Amino acid sequence: MRPAANRETAIAQITTGVEYGLHCLLFLVDPRGEAQQAGARDLAELQGVSPEYVAKLFTKLQKAGLVIATEGARGGFRLARRPEEISVLDVVVAIDGDKSLFECREIRERCVVAQELTSSSDRPLEVCSIHAIMLEAEARMREVLASHTLGEIASTVAAKVPVAYTDAIAKWLGARRAAR
Repeated sequence: MRPAANRETAIAQITTGVEYGLHCLLFLVDPRGEAQQAGARDLAELQGVSPEYVAKLFTKLQKAGLVIATEGARGGFRLARRPEEISVLDVVVAIDGDKSLFECREIRERCVVAQELTSSSDRPLEVCSIHAIMLEAEARMREVLASHTLGEIASTVAAKVPVAYTDAIAKWLGARRAAR
């Protein structure tokens, strides 16, 4: 019996960049509905990570049209759309790319567990039964990620976090922006 392959080579994972990106984006959602803006350096300090790391994340988020950068001494980032219009899947794809959850390694030259699927062009495709399960799992995961929004997460957080905390963060970010 051969040893199991390293899990990291078999399954692509959602990176910690997505987690940090979502946390940073939450700081751009003002519970009172006002536009919130923050710089990468400030968001990095709030998260305890390097400003360069957050800047790389926000470059990807900007390219994906999720945030808008404003330049100048008091510049920073703000959401490009309403939080209710930004899905978790949008953030995952922006930061990690649109990669497959499962990468078939074609372990066998001719797969004896192949089954027929229909492609978008209605032509039959031969896909390994194992790969078919992974495709189904990925589709369901994407559905779940697409069904949750930044606005929903922000509402949940706002319901749990004391108003004083939210106000203190907004005040801190505003003071940092004003000091520049």
